[in-house]
Amino acid sequence: MPVHEINHPLVKHKIGLLRNKDILVKDFRAIVAEIGVLLTYEATQDLSTKEVTIDTWAGQAEVQKVSNQDISVVPILRAGLGMLDGVLQMLPGAGVSVVGFARNEDTLEAENYYEKLVADIKDKTVIVIDPMLATGGTLDATLDLLKQAGCKKIKGIFLVAAPEGIARIEQKHPEVDIYVAAVDDHLNEQGYILPGLGDAGDKIFGTL
Repeated sequence: MPVHEINHPLVKHKIGLLRNKDILVKDFRAIVAEIGVLLTYEATQDLSTKEVTIDTWAGQAEVQKVSNQDISVVPILRAGLGMLDGVLQMLPGAGVSVVGFARNEDTLEAENYYEKLVADIKDKTVIVIDPMLATGGTLDATLDLLKQAGCKKIKGIFLVAAPEGIARIEQKHPEVDIYVAAVDDHLNEQGYILPGLGDAGDKIFGTL
């Protein structure tokens, strides 16, 4: 499983801003969306294009076009919604599928409570988005769900990941490409990433 830690200076700078414990909700939301734009750029470099003819000021010309309709973005509720606006700035025509998993705080495993997938998702490139890849339980369950729906080409975009979560996905879903702004040190006993960002969902939704 290729793990792409994006070392672009702007990405590193913006992740640093998110780590500030006193960051305002509005700023956290805005920067998450900005990083979503940058990571989407990196994650879509292998998208196929087709040549189309358009009318320009100087006559007809051949240009390259990406079909957004061949893509489905899958935010994992609820925190993944915070990245959605940024991703859709780059892929405005993509369909949006939504899955909901809640982490059992005793077992640290993901429990499904909602799913709504676009039609023909099995034929699309699927991009899963979530701010944190911690234990890997939620992503593991999401990838299982998508594979059961017939999806074959899946990528994941995350702000911060822990080595433990990466190892789990490498073992169970080695074909899935992961794009992340930062790979952090480790998980604490509660399954939170250190140094991490704190609870990204709470910071995005202002439920601190």
